[in-house]
Amino acid sequence: MYKAQYLWLVGFVLILGSATERSTPKISFTALVSLKTTPATRLVTTSKTSSGGSLPMVINTWNFIDANLLAWRILNVTQGGLRQTRNAVVEGCTKCEKQQCDRTVGFGGSPDELGETTLDAMIMDGSSMDVGAVAGLRGIKDAIRVARHVLEHTKHTMLVGDAASQFAQAMGYRSESLVTPESKAMWQEWTAENCQPNFWRNVYPDPSVSCGPYKPKPTPLTRWKEDRARTEYAIGHNNHDTIGMIAIDVENNIHAGTSSNGASHKIPGRVGDSPIPGAGAYADNEVGAAVATGDGDIMMRFLPTLLAVEAMRAGKKPTEAAEVGIRRIAKHYKDFSGAVIAVDRLGQYGAACYGMKEFPFVVSNPSKTDITTRKETVKCITDKENVNIVLL
Repeated sequence: MYKAQYLWLVGFVLILGSATERSTPKISFTALVSLKTTPATRLVTTSKTSSGGSLPMVINTWNFIDANLLAWRILNVTQGGLRQTRNAVVEGCTKCEKQQCDRTVGFGGSPDELGETTLDAMIMDGSSMDVGAVAGLRGIKDAIRVARHVLEHTKHTMLVGDAASQFAQAMGYRSESLVTPESKAMWQEWTAENCQPNFWRNVYPDPSVSCGPYKPKPTPLTRWKEDRARTEYAIGHNNHDTIGMIAIDVENNIHAGTSSNGASHKIPGRVGDSPIPGAGAYADNEVGAAVATGDGDIMMRFLPTLLAVEAMRAGKKPTEAAEVGIRRIAKHYKDFSGAVIAVDRLGQYGAACYGMKEFPFVVSNPSKTDITTRKETVKCITDKENVNIVLL
């Protein structure tokens, strides 16, 4: 009798699973995800669907594996990662700042027009929706740690520029130059090439052939025609951008954070998407979290990580939710490049990208094998002629 009951139960579960699968809407722009597992050498190719959930977990943009490994170790200081998600994200991103990951995180990279490196960073608590951020931080190497102080020791969300540096010193951080011989050489090479590329437009002298100083074109507003031509901020394997990281414990507590030194040769004072809640990162314990990387000047106009989280709230799977944010941008800017990672509160994750061939990221979570930390790669959306908005 027990055998018959067992077979009946198995049959019911299979029927229910089949019905559930049929009822799940499929999107027409399915791509492939290449899962490059490290340290094993095998290559696994699967259809582009969200992963199965597994907690606790840490996930971050690009091939920044050392940052992920440190965050994973910190997360596992307590059983299930409880009360460690903030520590994991802050110290994981700090690891990248100290390693100067690909010269686009931390000191000594991405010099602005004056040759100076400035830092942007953010940490967001998905349980309280509190945020701490710094932007245009000068002379302080520990950007995301300072952002944490903004979160924990002020009622503000963001501090910027020299005042943020003064705050950091008050919190005990040492002021020091963020310029290195390498970043100085980058700046000198750029100036020797007539400051190309740069971020100016609608000015004279012609910014495509000169270094300025620039003045606005004296064009009457009645005849104004905006010059939208731009040299895109190319993002790829050799020119990474922000580290964005998400950590979730077994009780679904979430922190998300970012750190970046911004766009190379930016106009002094420029702030990118990294420290902006909803742009660089967003977290909500009720739903999940998302982080973004790419052309921050464009991406921040669309708040792609907020879009991704709200898409998951509306029922989208993480991969679909990430595509919501990416396709919303690509509909308006077909030459932009960027990526979004989305994770739901159960640890299911997905990613989407545009303007590159593929986008790598690193994830750590409990595994059925002995491989808990893996590098994974998602192939990017390539159809520029048919980039449709995915509705929530």
